[in-house]
Amino acid sequence: MPSRNKNHDRSVNDILADLRRSSIKNNRGPGTVLAHTAPSVPPELRQIFQIPEIPAPAPRRPAQRRIINGRRAPPGPPPPRSWISLSQSRHAPPDSQTQVAGRMQHHPLPGAYYPDEHSLVAVALQCIAKDWGQQRDWNRFYLYSLPSRIRSALLAYVSELYEPGVSAGDLRLVFAGPPEEELLEYGLERVDHGKWNADIYHLDLTGSLGKSLSLKELGDLLYPPAVAPESGVLESWDSADTLLESPKLLPNLTHLSLAVDPIASPSVSWKQLLSFATKVPTLTHLNLSGWPEPSLTPNAKFAKVTSSMTGQSVQYGSTGPYSHSLDNDWSEAAILLRKLSKALYRLEYLDLTGCADWFPALKGGGSGTTTSNSLDWVGDWGAITTLRLCSGYALPEGATVGQISRFAEWIGVATEVEKYIRAQRSGKGRFITVEKDTLSEAENLALERERQQAR
Repeated sequence: MPSRNKNHDRSVNDILADLRRSSIKNNRGPGTVLAHTAPSVPPELRQIFQIPEIPAPAPRRPAQRRIINGRRAPPGPPPPRSWISLSQSRHAPPDSQTQVAGRMQHHPLPGAYYPDEHSLVAVALQCIAKDWGQQRDWNRFYLYSLPSRIRSALLAYVSELYEPGVSAGDLRLVFAGPPEEELLEYGLERVDHGKWNADIYHLDLTGSLGKSLSLKELGDLLYPPAVAPESGVLESWDSADTLLESPKLLPNLTHLSLAVDPIASPSVSWKQLLSFATKVPTLTHLNLSGWPEPSLTPNAKFAKVTSSMTGQSVQYGSTGPYSHSLDNDWSEAAILLRKLSKALYRLEYLDLTGCADWFPALKGGGSGTTTSNSLDWVGDWGAITTLRLCSGYALPEGATVGQISRFAEWIGVATEVEKYIRAQRSGKGRFITVEKDTLSEAENLALERERQQAR
């Protein structure tokens, strides 16, 4: 009873204090150090009473800064994982890497301006290119006023990232601006194409040709035909009609990429290319990656007609289904390439990536003998110093022997073309660099092992 009365006499504050003391005793571990503040003593009294000095407090731990790719990360907590990994976000766009897997690898034009991949200019141009359907309407009065190299880079991004590709209207909008009626409506001055586009030398249309743009449209846009004067009555009935030459949209164009995807752009025409080449004799760099075999009748390879005189069926086109494999006949392709070389006689760089199936036409056929229809690498194309003869594809890690042998066959034909050109130019022309694929040591060993087993 006395103990019970004693407990009743304790106040609430006493009970709480006991609970705090008991909790501290229970939570104290072997390595736990209770933080306490010792009373401060003046230095004079400290020396008299021989009181040891209080150790200085430990320095504060500096805030750790997150470094990402050599740069300090922005302040604040890191972003959620779902924001960083697009594959885990439901708002993420379709992965472009999976879409282009297996596609041909195109090389950029030499000397062309492509902004740094992580720069603000590149990000802005990519955003505009992906939303090109809206941007070309919203900013139609501003796009043509951008600096020349920015406009060239923008068209390259649109051709790559915008699924429909670049059209003739897009080229006219970027290089010439809106129609003259719209400019007058808003009080804007008319654009002088010769001065406005005088410093544009590069035009990258990779992937657009055959989808949203044809060579005929491109030729009529860049080099419009001459127009007749508006004067109605001539001074004499036998006086010749004088045609006024239309101003060229890109008067100093020297670098042009007409690369296509062999699967997505099957409708490119060599006939239109030959006609277009006569309008651009100033070209020095040309990219024809992915172009099909030179032929005027590509859809008539298997077609036959019956002769009205003999009654026998004959091949409709110049190239038949067995012209290359059995007859080793590359005459049509060689003739068309020779015509192209005569029109583009200033070429210094030619990219034929992905055209390995008709590499033999560059050396006059499989035999490599020079004929009247063969390419002239000394005269017409004697200025070419760089010729790219790559396959455009990379062998997968687990490539079969058949894939490696096919790859090695392309490399062998490219090497034969290189020897053929250097033999023609021996002591007569410029030195040429032929860029081609190479095989790794493991792939060469696999081929050698297959040859030994075949013996």
